[in-house]
Amino acid sequence: MPRPELAAWLRLLLTPGVGLDSARKLLAAFGLPEAVFAQPASAWQAVVGARAASALEQPPEDLEAQVDRTQAWLADAADRHILTLGDPLYPPDLLQMADPPVLLYVLGDVQALHHPRRLAIVGSRNPTPQGETNARQFAQALGQAGVCVVSGLALGVDGAAHDGAMLGGAPTVAVVGTGLDRVYPKRHLALAHRIGAQGAIVSEYPLGTPPLPAHFPQRNRIIAGLSQGTLVVEAAVQSGSLITARLAAEQGREVFAIPGSIHAPQSRGCHALIRQGAKLVESAQDILEDLRFAEPVPPDDRAGPGSGHGAKEDSLLRAMGHDPVSLDALQARTGLDTAHLQARLLELELSGEVARLPGGLLQRQGQG
Repeated sequence: MPRPELAAWLRLLLTPGVGLDSARKLLAAFGLPEAVFAQPASAWQAVVGARAASALEQPPEDLEAQVDRTQAWLADAADRHILTLGDPLYPPDLLQMADPPVLLYVLGDVQALHHPRRLAIVGSRNPTPQGETNARQFAQALGQAGVCVVSGLALGVDGAAHDGAMLGGAPTVAVVGTGLDRVYPKRHLALAHRIGAQGAIVSEYPLGTPPLPAHFPQRNRIIAGLSQGTLVVEAAVQSGSLITARLAAEQGREVFAIPGSIHAPQSRGCHALIRQGAKLVESAQDILEDLRFAEPVPPDDRAGPGSGHGAKEDSLLRAMGHDPVSLDALQARTGLDTAHLQARLLELELSGEVARLPGGLLQRQGQG
């Protein structure tokens, strides 16, 4: 990524007072960040309000230092990447979220984010010995069946799940709440190196970001969004694992839970999920059968980034036609909900296939 482009992305995301929601609104309104910063403050104000517009007028004091740090990090190894919303390697499943990350920092194999079979395994940081064993054994069995395990690199169940997946010979993806130039918890430094070599570590946070408590519930939405289902091994009733399970259910993904002793606090969250409709599982085979992971992978799903996504993209472009169209008309033609449609349009706009016209109209670009 050229330095001016990287600087524009980082300025948009690092400006105090401009959150991810405002950043997405500005990108949807004006396109790439360089185009955003080419607008007058009055145009920003119309989209995100006076306070955020005022904040955008001055670049953050540490912007140039952050650009230097990021460029040096990217140049240090070939397995370091930054994916923007419009990047063809950006995971399409995340675009279906109401609040997709604007930037993803990736250390390792980007293809792991596009693995045709992905399951989140989450649970307590302080599991029972049986809970930790269950996490490792389920992940290993799933890995042997060709499933990529997604988790959060935390102590306890997360670490056991990553380890088990790699023992099973599969890639694993760790979604973290810090910058990728640091490992948290430090006890998982060796594990993080193994994950980077056999899968990928992902973060939406800029380099240098410390492990702040508010970041971990936020990263849980990415764990859920990257996965076709979520397995909760052990969890207290009030826990981050149940947040991940709730987010998975809200995104239409399957939620599975392993039952445990009625006397163990770590089992109460799983029992609550089962009462709410999560599927009780006793073996990895239960999950493989429910998600149809036991069946052969369709050829279209082996093609890599964007597999199966092109057909959806073509249908949306076909619905647009080649004349200017309003968002309301396009929504009526496609039946897509507003958040889904806006995410898809932003993706197409950033890839140059759709342009925004005066009056809130949209038009397809080219004849493809």
